[in-house]
Amino acid sequence: MKKAPKRDIHRDVTDKIIAAIESNPGDFVMPWRRREGGLTIPRNFITKSTYSGINIFGLSAAAILRGFEHNLWGSYKQWEAAGAQVRRGAKAETVVFYKNFETEPDPDEPDDDGKRRVARASNVFNIAEVEGVELPAPSEPVPLIACLAAVDRYVANTAIPVKIGGDRAFYRHSIDTVHMPAESLFTGTDTMSRQESYYATLLHEICHASGHKSRLNRPVPKAFADQVYIEEELLVELAAAILCAELHVTQDTRPDHAQYIHHWHKLLKSDSKAIFRAAARASEAVNFLNGLQPQGQQVAA
Repeated sequence: MKKAPKRDIHRDVTDKIIAAIESNPGDFVMPWRRREGGLTIPRNFITKSTYSGINIFGLSAAAILRGFEHNLWGSYKQWEAAGAQVRRGAKAETVVFYKNFETEPDPDEPDDDGKRRVARASNVFNIAEVEGVELPAPSEPVPLIACLAAVDRYVANTAIPVKIGGDRAFYRHSIDTVHMPAESLFTGTDTMSRQESYYATLLHEICHASGHKSRLNRPVPKAFADQVYIEEELLVELAAAILCAELHVTQDTRPDHAQYIHHWHKLLKSDSKAIFRAAARASEAVNFLNGLQPQGQQVAA
């Protein structure tokens, strides 16, 4: 009997995100930059814990593709234990976790310590495909003025220098400084205010600054569109999406977004692990920045 091919977990999840990118009529957009709303962090309905890393983006892409209103999930056994029933024919989505193990180090690799990690998959179902459970009551929206004040405090707590002036937003690695145009130069959209546009961009640049050698020490890109540059922009895109969701700032499409999306689309097509690496580093960046917040003011991870 012919053995079934081994499942490629990385390719499965990456293909889901690619499908969400390609599902947008007209120009490609990342799934969490839709006009109908930004990223919401997926949560396990039973344990109340949030998913992390690649699972944030894999489950969010699945929710968008399948039209789920709530980003709430649980395994078959979890729903069953809660007295609910997954509908017959419901389609599971994949969450990924890693198991660590040790083996004999490779004698040809001086730096090999024998430590390995392997990806494992588990299945979860969205609350939309479950019977016998009540949807949560909608939460009260946080007033925009309170959200933006929270972002100001968040950025100030990082102690990353921010200079206001000029007409471009960027992070200059050589002098470790974020540069932002005045807020008045930003424009809003039907779904995002001018102020949110400013603060979403600011959070993006702060995520770049997390990679400085005095912080997380990520590789410094040498030129536009080189591999390091593309991967840095992708991880910052993911990190900023998480922070915007946590701080309740709407994240809409950016004017310069088109110059990156085709690079990312090509990267995801050619390298099934690229989004996993970027998501892991994005979570590392978010955790680092959250760790700079005073006790009691930390954002939920």
